[in-house]
Amino acid sequence: MAKKKTGSIAVPYLVTMFIAILILGGGTFFLLNYLGILNGDKELPEPPAREITTVTYADNHTILFILDEPEQKCPTTFMLMRSVPKDRRVVFLGIPTNTIAVIDGNQQNLKDAYDTGGVTAAVNFTEQVFGVTVDRYMKLDSPAFVKICSILGGVTYPVAEDVAGFNSEGKEIYLSAENIDKYVTYAAFKDGEVERAYNASSVVTAMVNQASGVRVADNLDISFNTVINMVETNITAVDYQNHKFAIKDMLERGNSIATFYILNGENAYDDFIPSQSFIADFVNTYYSYDENTGESDSESE
Repeated sequence: MAKKKTGSIAVPYLVTMFIAILILGGGTFFLLNYLGILNGDKELPEPPAREITTVTYADNHTILFILDEPEQKCPTTFMLMRSVPKDRRVVFLGIPTNTIAVIDGNQQNLKDAYDTGGVTAAVNFTEQVFGVTVDRYMKLDSPAFVKICSILGGVTYPVAEDVAGFNSEGKEIYLSAENIDKYVTYAAFKDGEVERAYNASSVVTAMVNQASGVRVADNLDISFNTVINMVETNITAVDYQNHKFAIKDMLERGNSIATFYILNGENAYDDFIPSQSFIADFVNTYYSYDENTGESDSESE
């Protein structure tokens, strides 16, 4: 009678279980370690941007654009952009570099504040003058500004008669991206920085309104990734993802979404004194929103 075999099944079974425990245990260890649960010093990955499917007044945002081109022998260009995607409203406000205000108890002008303290000082100056929060800033050099103008597609614009280098006789002409850059940084406008700020905000507004909103929206991801790597900014990829739906929706719903203003005020020798009543009206029109009703404070009273 043949003897029964013992241990031939039990031993392989135990070996198999031991290997499985090692694999599962090791995998769990590496997963927990990657997530930082086993290592308190390791930060968790940045959370992804929330998925947005509706446009609300929470999508409103303010950006200070700073065009700094010292090679053009022209003062820096400052422009405030307020965007209200739900209402398809974008406003560009040119700020003359010789604008003066009392900042932290001292009278300053915008140019000196920026030249001394850089972007941070320019943002602080703007917030103090208007009494609003500048959510983000974007500092551009010539290549970055030309790239943005190329993305939008240039503009047809009535160039002032006295601007050297443009044979327009005051008539509308097509300005390429490079010519827009030259026009915005032209340093010899008859009325100085006030006129230059006016033309800067005006030509950018015309360019946005003449661009194909659908085309710009379709290429928004590519354009953002291209521009963001060319500028100095505190705009992040998460910021973009959080507002992308609202921006695309605004662009896709038609053209002529932009308006421009020049900071109203009066000249005092070499300085420009902003009008407080103008600032109050501007802020009330573009900043006083109730996120539930969408009405401004003046409308709801």
